[in-house]
Amino acid sequence: MPAKKNETEDQPQLKDQGLYEKLREEGNSKEKAARISNAAAKEGREQIGEKGGKSGSYDDWTVDELTDRAKELGLEGYSKLNKEELIDALRHH
Repeated sequence: MPAKKNETEDQPQLKDQGLYEKLREEGNSKEKAARISNAAAKEGREQIGEKGGKSGSYDDWTVDELTDRAKELGLEGYSKLNKEELIDALRHH
């Protein structure tokens, strides 16, 4: 009889479960919450917080720049989106 598959085997290990859960409660995607919580655990929460705010607003980006960023993040269906929809998709990824 095959052994039961552990539910977490498919999922990457979370380094800071508490921060991950807080980020999910705030509405962040699973991927984004995991990325932030693991980076914070690796580099320290204080350093991760200092990284923010260096990029310009998505509102100032061109549609080409926004679609390039969506592609980098692995978003799907971005080629059919207008600028506002792209910005919303990127902000809520």
